[in-house]
Amino acid sequence: MTWRIDGTRRALCGLVVMLALALGACGAPLRDTYLKKGVNRLTQEEIREQFGAPHTAKAPALGGDTVWTYRVSMSDKDLDPSMFGEASQSVGALMSKGGEGPKPTLYCYRYTLVFNEQKILKSWKRDECVPGTRDTLLTH
Repeated sequence: MTWRIDGTRRALCGLVVMLALALGACGAPLRDTYLKKGVNRLTQEEIREQFGAPHTAKAPALGGDTVWTYRVSMSDKDLDPSMFGEASQSVGALMSKGGEGPKPTLYCYRYTLVFNEQKILKSWKRDECVPGTRDTLLTH
């Protein structure tokens, strides 16, 4: 019975490592990749289905571009996925008791999405909610 538990644990660890490698290959948050590929293609409705209602929406009364913003919490792992860092954290979580270990530091980011009059994504950007927060925390 002990071998079965160890074998199952090894299989789970292998699966986690493979998943981490696949996700780490993206090199950017999934949200960024989705938006980057969606410029001049995604509609407001598709983005609303994916991310929910925007935190703010500004539509001009006389026509023109509409601007949506979302506020999102992200950790270092979300911002810069590393196949080794993510894999080791996931494997460590599987092996530890009751979720022990350090909690990730979360940072606030604002996504600003601009849509044309046809409600198609025209451009987007990601900024820190409070510029310099992550850099300040990482250097101290």
